[in-house]
Amino acid sequence: MTFIDAIDYIGTYAFALSGIKLAASKKFDLFGAFIAGGITAIGGGTLRDLILDLPPFWIIDYSYLLITLIAMLSYIFLGRFFHCITNTLPIFDAIGLAFFTVVGIQKSLDTNIAIWAAIIMGMFTGAAGGVLRDILLNDQPMIFKDDIYATACIVGGIAFAILYSLNIQSFIVQLISAITVFVIRVLALKYKWRLPVMRKL
Repeated sequence: MTFIDAIDYIGTYAFALSGIKLAASKKFDLFGAFIAGGITAIGGGTLRDLILDLPPFWIIDYSYLLITLIAMLSYIFLGRFFHCITNTLPIFDAIGLAFFTVVGIQKSLDTNIAIWAAIIMGMFTGAAGGVLRDILLNDQPMIFKDDIYATACIVGGIAFAILYSLNIQSFIVQLISAITVFVIRVLALKYKWRLPVMRKL
């Protein structure tokens, strides 16, 4: 297993768990919670693959659906543990956002597209699953608010591009890029960083 595979699986678990936790708070049944977790975990990557004219990754490798099931079972049996950890939903969401951004960039670069396009694909991979989750659960998507969310993906992507251009070892580039996205997202939550809001003229 490569480093990019490892963070892909961790990101899948983290995003699936965030979707399942949010679905549980809205009293979804087990099937609904699994769907919410699955859409959160595979939605962004599916959009990326469709844009890149590739077969969706989870159709080729069922392990992503299995990881979603593991996330749901872990929430069912360890729900009290997750509930006791303060603000677990934003943390798991930030982990998924960071790892999926990097996975999206790397998988896009493997198709030989330009780095700027790969950064956009990384943003889609990281943020689109959360958008689909929020729409499904009847919440306003975070990406459309003044929250620092997709912006963190872009900054992490720029860090990836800079390090990538310096021919640094790939797993170091991926790790630093993921840490950049995670730190920006967590700091934005902690200090309530916001983008300027569009005002009606």
